[in-house]
Amino acid sequence: MRPEPRTVRPSRRALAADALLAIFLTVIALMAAAGLQGPVHRVDVRSHPLAEWLQLPSPPVVPSPPVVPSPPVVPSPVVPSPPELPGVSIGAQPSAPAWIDPPHGAVSEEPPLLLVALTALPLAARRRYPLTTFWVVVFAALATNGGQTWITVLTCAIAGYSAIAHSRNRVPAVAGLLLAAVLVGALDRDIASSLPSLPSWLGPYVVLLSAGVCASIVRYLRRSRDRLTELQQAQEDAMRQAVEAERSRIAAELHDVVTHNVSVMVIQAGAARKVMDVEPELSKQALLAIESSGRAAMAELRNVMGLLAGQEDGHVDSRSDGLEPQPGLDQLGGLVERVRAAGVPVDVALSPPSPLPDGVGLTVYRVVQEALTNTMKHAVGAAASIAIGHSGDWLEIEVTDTGGVPGPQSRAGNGRGLIGLRERLAVYGGTLVAGPRTEGGYRITARLPWTAA
Repeated sequence: MRPEPRTVRPSRRALAADALLAIFLTVIALMAAAGLQGPVHRVDVRSHPLAEWLQLPSPPVVPSPPVVPSPPVVPSPVVPSPPELPGVSIGAQPSAPAWIDPPHGAVSEEPPLLLVALTALPLAARRRYPLTTFWVVVFAALATNGGQTWITVLTCAIAGYSAIAHSRNRVPAVAGLLLAAVLVGALDRDIASSLPSLPSWLGPYVVLLSAGVCASIVRYLRRSRDRLTELQQAQEDAMRQAVEAERSRIAAELHDVVTHNVSVMVIQAGAARKVMDVEPELSKQALLAIESSGRAAMAELRNVMGLLAGQEDGHVDSRSDGLEPQPGLDQLGGLVERVRAAGVPVDVALSPPSPLPDGVGLTVYRVVQEALTNTMKHAVGAAASIAIGHSGDWLEIEVTDTGGVPGPQSRAGNGRGLIGLRERLAVYGGTLVAGPRTEGGYRITARLPWTAA
């Protein structure tokens, strides 16, 4: 038997509590059936309303004993009765309420203990198999012909509550609850008449439908709480992802700005230190290159911080907040000159379409900047070549170097620069391919639609 589908799997504590409840109610039902709770009256199955439909044979007719003539009655003296007091009936015997008196036709036959146990023991599975548990309990209660009515009413109410509260198939659960009320009210008058101050046909409806209403309220409150928890968790996840995306964006921008300029400054400082005593003029040029790289880095950092603080849509507006324009193809010449001043020969071949959107121009600049920075760090003594052209609506950028020895700044990195380039190109629907060349050296190739806004 497969468990019925549920939204939340019950915890071990809940299953243990259900098992203890089922065992407790089963013990009480068996004790009551064994007569430990006092005399119990049950309906004779042959006088049950289903007897005619099931065509059960009528009980054998026992012949009446012969009538023995009674002795003559001697008249007794008449004793005057005491005067009647208002509101007091002398000689009247107290009678129990109708819902306690045994029904007409009661007999003392005990139902099988297995049926009695089935009225309570299945409650151990009321969370995992709510509908199955409900029908087993109801049919077991009907099969006992109303025996131990108070415990039967209790177990039926718990089973009905569980069918509504713990089943995903709510429509069959409600329909089953109504059908069970009809069956119990029509077929088992002993259970129906066990509720005080209620007509016999109304008792099962009140008990089972009350359990269903309570279960519906609990189910609604539980689902509202779960939905609120899911919404809060989704909001926290969205905020966490937004923070991580913003951190990645800041890291990528700072990497593009700082890494290149700092690399140029370090190379120029090393060159100036080596020629300071022998060729002061070359040392002076290196210091001027360091100053130029520092100023460029500061300008780009101001632009990046202004964009990060003021832009949220991912598009570049070079004229906002009075900031200097972001670098593009028009500033590619200055980048190449700084790299050449650092001692790296650079060959440039440009034939891009004109004009380019600001965002596309910035992306092209960052691709070339990252490629030249990697050449200076990882291929000392190499020559670089830059080729920018277009084919149809696609802009193509290729940066290669001839290979060299690793520099003092070269170390195993985390690839953040290339990862940032791929993410930047992906915004415009572009791609990036990077890897060594067969003839030696390294190649970075990028393609993106130049009409991207």
